[in-house]
Amino acid sequence: MKFGLAIFPTEYAISMTELAPAVEQAGFESLWVAEHSHIPTSRQTPWPAGGELPKQYWHTMDPFVALTAAALASRTLKVATGICLLVQRDPIHTAKQVASVDVVSNGRFLFGIGGGWNKEEMADHGTDFHTRWKLLRERVEAMKSIWTQDVSEYHGDLVSFGPMWCWPKPVQKPHPPVILGGSGPNILKRVVAYGDGWMPNRGDVLGRLGELRELAKEAGRGEIPVTVYPKATAQDIDEMQRAGIDRCIWYLPADGRDQALARLEELEKLTRPYR
Repeated sequence: MKFGLAIFPTEYAISMTELAPAVEQAGFESLWVAEHSHIPTSRQTPWPAGGELPKQYWHTMDPFVALTAAALASRTLKVATGICLLVQRDPIHTAKQVASVDVVSNGRFLFGIGGGWNKEEMADHGTDFHTRWKLLRERVEAMKSIWTQDVSEYHGDLVSFGPMWCWPKPVQKPHPPVILGGSGPNILKRVVAYGDGWMPNRGDVLGRLGELRELAKEAGRGEIPVTVYPKATAQDIDEMQRAGIDRCIWYLPADGRDQALARLEELEKLTRPYR
C-alpha cells in the first residue's frame, strides 16, 4: 500500500520547495494539492464537511504552479492534484499544463479530478452545476485526445474543437493516471467509464468496493486502484490494507511551517511499519 500527503498550498503554509523533499525523505510516495480558483463571498453553497469554511480554501495557490515547484525540488516523489476542478478549467490549456508538469517531473504526475461542490464558484466560470459531470467527462475525453494524438480533435455536446497540434505530450503513456474523486451514487460508473482510479472523500468506501470490482469486470477492465483519506490510526491503515486499498492520504496543516513538519513527523512514524 502506498502513502501520500496533501496540503492546501498557501502563502503562509510551508513552501512547496521545502515540503516536497521533506515528504520524499520521509518515505511517502506522493504529495497532493487541493484547488479552488476562488470562493464567492455569498457562501450560499454549504461546505460538505460542515461548519465554517476554512480560509485556506480561497487562499490556495494554482495547483500546477505549486506542483512544478514540488517536482523540481524532489527526485522520486509523485506530484498530484487532489483534486483539480476540471469543470472550471479550459481543457486545452489544462491538457498542456498536465503534460508540462509530467515532462518537468519526468513522469511523476497524478491527475486527480472531480466535479466540485461549490455552485457559485462554478457559475463564475460559466459552468452549470447540473451538467458538470457530463462536462467533466467530455473534457477528460478531449484532453486524452490531445495527449495521445499528434493531430487531435474532439466533438461533444459541451466540448468541441477541430484538428489541432498541441505539445508537449506527457512522459507517461498513454497519459498520466486520471483519478476520479467523488462519493455520489453514480461515481463508480463514471470511474469505470473514463477513470484510472477512484478517490472517494467520504461515505462507506469499503462497502462499495465489491460494486466497483463487479462494474470493472463487466466492462472488461482489471482492478481499479482506490485512494482514500482514512483516519490517522494503525487500526484504519490495517483495515484499508486488508480491503486492498491502493493508497492512503492525510492532510498536513496549511497554516505554518512548524505545524506541517510536526504533523509530517507524526505520520511518518505511523506509516513506517507498513513499508
